[in-house]
Amino acid sequence: MTQQEHGQQRVRKRRVFYIPGYDPIHPRRYRELYRKEGTAQAEISGYSLTLSPKQTKGPFGWHVVSRMDGVQTEADIEVLIWSDIVRGSMEATIPATYWQLLRTAWIYISTGALLRLMRLRKGPVIAALYPVGMLLLQAVLALLLAWGVAYVLGAAAALAGLSGPVAPAIGWALGFGAGYALLRWFKKRDGKFFAYYLMHDYAHSAASRGAIAPEMDVRMGEFRALISTALQDPDLDEVLVAGHSSGAHVGVSVLADLIRAGLPANSPALGFLTLGQVVPMVSFLPRAERLRADLQYLSQRHELAWVDVTAPGDGCAFALCDPVSVSGVAAAGKRWPLVFSAAFTQTLSPERWQQLRWRFFRLHFQYLCAFDQPGDYDYFRITAGPLTLAARYKDRKPSQSRIDTAVSKFTSVAAE
Repeated sequence: MTQQEHGQQRVRKRRVFYIPGYDPIHPRRYRELYRKEGTAQAEISGYSLTLSPKQTKGPFGWHVVSRMDGVQTEADIEVLIWSDIVRGSMEATIPATYWQLLRTAWIYISTGALLRLMRLRKGPVIAALYPVGMLLLQAVLALLLAWGVAYVLGAAAALAGLSGPVAPAIGWALGFGAGYALLRWFKKRDGKFFAYYLMHDYAHSAASRGAIAPEMDVRMGEFRALISTALQDPDLDEVLVAGHSSGAHVGVSVLADLIRAGLPANSPALGFLTLGQVVPMVSFLPRAERLRADLQYLSQRHELAWVDVTAPGDGCAFALCDPVSVSGVAAAGKRWPLVFSAAFTQTLSPERWQQLRWRFFRLHFQYLCAFDQPGDYDYFRITAGPLTLAARYKDRKPSQSRIDTAVSKFTSVAAE
């Protein structure tokens, strides 16, 4: 049975591999999000969804049994963990973080990537500039505090009749101590400001100017092995890989290498779902030859179905930007991805949209959540429903407002 024929069948049993973005949090967060939002979506849409402990070996995950459209489907959902790598990249000291700021800004500006990214969507570029502005503001406030403390202590010393260099030196020492304490206060409360978190995120992508870091390459090899094993399971009808945010370009390279190595005969249907992708943040950098090669290769393959879902309401994603085309690597045989919008302003009620409109980071996770006016995108139908990804969207047209023109300055690809 060919992949295309298999893709038209209903699904009784599925394996889902979820690749999160740059996130240091334990994967149980995703299980609880799935449970809470899946329960809400099931109630809204009139189907049943039940979670239980996972039934497979491997990484953290959970088991789902659903009943949709009169069909019962089972799915084992697993999180492909790289949060430990993320946590390691976030251990920089305050001075090291400011050095990251300077280095990352220089890379994106000097290579011309920043200006070209702004030609796509200004939202994610503003999101990238936010930690730069916020960290600089924090530094200015710390310097003002240092100057204020030194000035007050200097004035007090003068009133006391003290003279000489000792009093000003003590004043400035205490002032800089107070300023650094303020910077530490900001860092401890970064859960509200997100300045350090986002700075580490962009610095992680830019550190090697788009090349894949060695520790990440090893982890991606482990991901490939897990997915490859699942593709050899004769009881499965579909293997679905879902990559969110930075997890999207991780998934691109994982699946490209997997298909290059060859899929097993009569393997389950293979689906690839990318959500809220930020691929251009990496693919527009000069040393991203491997990612661009993987984008080009995967976009031409018949072994999988690749659907890319974003929304203009998500200011942290490159909404409706075809990641292959805008990276300048679209070839004549391009088939994927199918690019369309989750249309937050239509699939969320006016009341719900008003509640979430300015919660930018929450909206970046909306793809994994319930919609109170659902359209043809439903994360829970895709991951736990009775249709393969290929069958679900076989008649879906791409969004007419998608951006599919080449924008990247760097279009070289790595030799296979």
